[in-house]
Amino acid sequence: MTASEAVSALRETLGADVVALPGEFGERRVVDWSGLPGEVPLAIIRPRNTEEVAQALAICSRYGQPVVTQGGLTGLVGGANARGGEVALSLDRMNRIVEIDEVSGTMTVEAGAVLQTVQEAASAAGFYFPLDLGARGSCTIGGNLATNAGGNRVIKYGMMRDQVLGLEAVLASGAVVGGLSKMIKNNSGYDLRHLLIGSEGTLAVITRVVLRLRPRPTATATAWCGLPGFEAVTTLLTRAQAGLAPGVSAFEVMWAGYHDAVLGNLPNLRAPLGSPHPFYVLLESVGTDPVRHNEAFEEFLGAMLEEGIVTDAAIASSEAHALAFWAIRDAPGEYQRFIPNHAAYDVSFSIAQVGEAAARCEARLRERWPQALVLIYGHLGDGNIHIVVDVPGLGAHDHDDIDRVIYDVTRELGGSISAEHGIGVKKRHYLPQSRRETDIDAMRAIKSALDPLGILNPGKVV
Repeated sequence: MTASEAVSALRETLGADVVALPGEFGERRVVDWSGLPGEVPLAIIRPRNTEEVAQALAICSRYGQPVVTQGGLTGLVGGANARGGEVALSLDRMNRIVEIDEVSGTMTVEAGAVLQTVQEAASAAGFYFPLDLGARGSCTIGGNLATNAGGNRVIKYGMMRDQVLGLEAVLASGAVVGGLSKMIKNNSGYDLRHLLIGSEGTLAVITRVVLRLRPRPTATATAWCGLPGFEAVTTLLTRAQAGLAPGVSAFEVMWAGYHDAVLGNLPNLRAPLGSPHPFYVLLESVGTDPVRHNEAFEEFLGAMLEEGIVTDAAIASSEAHALAFWAIRDAPGEYQRFIPNHAAYDVSFSIAQVGEAAARCEARLRERWPQALVLIYGHLGDGNIHIVVDVPGLGAHDHDDIDRVIYDVTRELGGSISAEHGIGVKKRHYLPQSRRETDIDAMRAIKSALDPLGILNPGKVV
């Protein structure tokens, strides 16, 4: 049986409205943000419900037809790119918010729902959906689940897997598994939910999910802090987690190299502080009593200034002021304007090792490429740092030597080569740097059990 026969069967069963051929794609984008090469899929399947997903996968299984699942295409590791010979399955039509249960504090959504739409629906219902990342206006809940997205507020609310109660998915065979449970406690056998979250479309296609909603904060305090050294940064984190009653909702650390580069190249940004510092922290705490919360926040920062843990600080006086702070931290979205050929890394370590990891990486990079621009920043509260490297004269994808430097340090310190974007194609070769061979063997066994023909996102992860 040939690929053309598989596409014909898909089109005959589901119709031309659901199965589009390449000449019918129009201006539709078919590759992710990674910049990695991708082939045009043989067809794009755009099902309207779980039943049509199941029909499509059953047909693909019958014909041995490979499938790549595509969400908002905001990934950075090539996980949603076709490698040649696949059909693409997009859930962009399955974007409905099915239900908000105010008593249970849950929202049931289809996997194609855009993250920002979910956030806004939760807010309109008097709740809060805490997952947040820069691609919020484009990325989908299904993609967030497939990569176990993290973002800015993991320190308080956890990763994407911590926001999920129930999950429905379709296996490669077309069988529907899981369910839309709203229970917090459910220990009835193996938890397929957590197996499928983070599996990058290689084990099943996630179709619907029950999300946990949180109480909507009514008070937010935000500060931009300058600090004298990395020890002061970790001290501030420890003290803030213990001393701020509602806890810390965001703790974003930026090395001076990052701060100076983005402010020097993006004229719309303004430095919050009047003098330079080795480190900067964007500190946020949310609560429910605006007056008392803000007073306690100011008292805490005052104590940190008196003790010399913080050298200088600016507290946001309005939402617009806070957004101006966040614009500096969100500047990576503008990298194409001044470092279009940069290499980007998303790695994680224990919090105690982050300073050493960053120092080793920067020292080795500068030893090899003295003129390199090295930008380091991240979500210190969860040990996740981003390292961006721009070597003058190096091509857009000629990053193998830089990869080796970063991932060697990651291996030496027992870190993870992927904190929140997944493995995809880009990091598959380096997976043994973070996982034992026996771990990878177990992954292959799971893949073989759930997708025996290997048709789901072939060539990705393992």
